[in-house]
Amino acid sequence: MTQEPRASDELGRRLKAYEGQAAAVSAAGKDPVNAPMIRHWCEAMGDANPAYTGPDAIAPPTMLQAWTMGGLSGHTGRSSAYDELLTLLDDSGCTSVVATDCEQEYIRPLRPGDEITFDAVIESVSDRKTTKLGTGYFVTTRMDIRVGPELAGTHRFRILKYAPAHRRDGRAQKEPQPEKPRREEPPQRKPAQGRPPRPRPVVNRDNAGFWEGVRERRLLIQRCTACSTLRHPWLPGCAGCGHPEWDTVEASGTGEVYSYVVMHHPPFPAFDPPYAVALIELTEGVRMISNVIGVPYDEVRIGMPVRLEFEQYDEELVLPVFRACRASRESRASRESRASRESRASRAEASRVGVEGRPV
Repeated sequence: MTQEPRASDELGRRLKAYEGQAAAVSAAGKDPVNAPMIRHWCEAMGDANPAYTGPDAIAPPTMLQAWTMGGLSGHTGRSSAYDELLTLLDDSGCTSVVATDCEQEYIRPLRPGDEITFDAVIESVSDRKTTKLGTGYFVTTRMDIRVGPELAGTHRFRILKYAPAHRRDGRAQKEPQPEKPRREEPPQRKPAQGRPPRPRPVVNRDNAGFWEGVRERRLLIQRCTACSTLRHPWLPGCAGCGHPEWDTVEASGTGEVYSYVVMHHPPFPAFDPPYAVALIELTEGVRMISNVIGVPYDEVRIGMPVRLEFEQYDEELVLPVFRACRASRESRASRESRASRESRASRAEASRVGVEGRPV
């Protein structure tokens, strides 16, 4: 990523004028902090921390933003400044957007029954940056979440609004259209010329060891050195006992599909919809999100056995993916073959029986 000279950036100066302006004022959460949402979150994340259950339960700190979500109907109290900022970027050609990261600070725990309010401000707009995706601006908003007058936490969210990079021939890359469903799995290959590369994972000090293992074609799982609990994704401390020390174990590479979705929309330039995104439960007990390969997207099923592989997407990017095991495909073929034989036998038997059920 490169930074362009500030003196030549008139648009940047106009954007900077929005720093410090409110994006939302005295907005309220749609629902109080509540036990059902906490339970759903913990089940989805596989977090069995006893602090999140019982009469003295608290909400997982990482749910901080969840209580501020406006749903499809949105929030009242939103100012026009943020929309004006985005419109200015759109009009300048920065029509694409990607979320880059978020930071959260937890001041006090949230408990069922707490009713939250929040204010949001446009905290900063970067100088013009050139990235592999294109040239644009990083916009950071800060949200302060309160219970009554008391600050409960702070959430910073950063996006990159950018003009898509141009190809060598000088033409802008075209946004791909959704493809019609197809039965065959697309061949594994490097991105076609002119297509943007896959998004890069966000690597930080907490998960750097995981991605180092991936580059070495090893899937490493964190293990607490105090209680031996395995965990994924990587965290700075154990969710079970709170111990900060950990080591790693290498995954065996076997598992099964715990849940999945098929992505049709929205289209993204680096991907070919429709495709299956699965939550894989490894034999070791932890779960991770990845792609299932080796079968068409519409044949992925819950409980399908899978085996780990590492896919090289380009010269820099290696990602863990999971291939459907041959046994599961053969068993399905056997079932279909048996069903076909039984159907033919039934039709043959029917042809030997008259309309009144007597042999012809």
